[in-house]
Amino acid sequence: MILAGCGDLGRVEQGRVIAYDRETRRLTLIREATDASAKVPGVLPPVTVAAPQNPDEMGPAPAAGGLMRVDYQNRRIVIYDRAAQAFRTIAITPVAERRDVVKAPKSPAIDRAKKTITIYAAAEHALITFAASDELLAMPADTWQAGDVVRYYYKDPAQALRLMNVTRTDLSKSG
Repeated sequence: MILAGCGDLGRVEQGRVIAYDRETRRLTLIREATDASAKVPGVLPPVTVAAPQNPDEMGPAPAAGGLMRVDYQNRRIVIYDRAAQAFRTIAITPVAERRDVVKAPKSPAIDRAKKTITIYAAAEHALITFAASDELLAMPADTWQAGDVVRYYYKDPAQALRLMNVTRTDLSKSG
């Protein structure tokens, strides 16, 4: 009863960024599934949100990417395919692997001559190089990198009031 007069308290969403326009300060993301047992990489369709109008309410600008999940054990990855506007599971044939890589490289390595793509698997702390078809090599480079995870607070679903870049925020330094 006490909160009845307080109005709309707003909501919080979290998701992986697949596009970010620095000029317009708009980001497009795939929201995380709210059901923890869901085996999906996120909720479609993607949503577009304006960054907070006050720059102090936003952390570091997010990096965008189409890599949604790396399942190295089963040798497959899931990407967001912009052309199909859907998730796409791709079976991979690893040709090289480097473990204990703590930090992801700035961008994936695409070697058209060797027909390979090297991605960073964060959960495994590994760089994985796999054989790639001409179709995969023709996709945009950011298809092969994971976009940052962001959490945002809003009252209007199209306008974030606060935005935190979960991937790039070191919470151990807060407080």
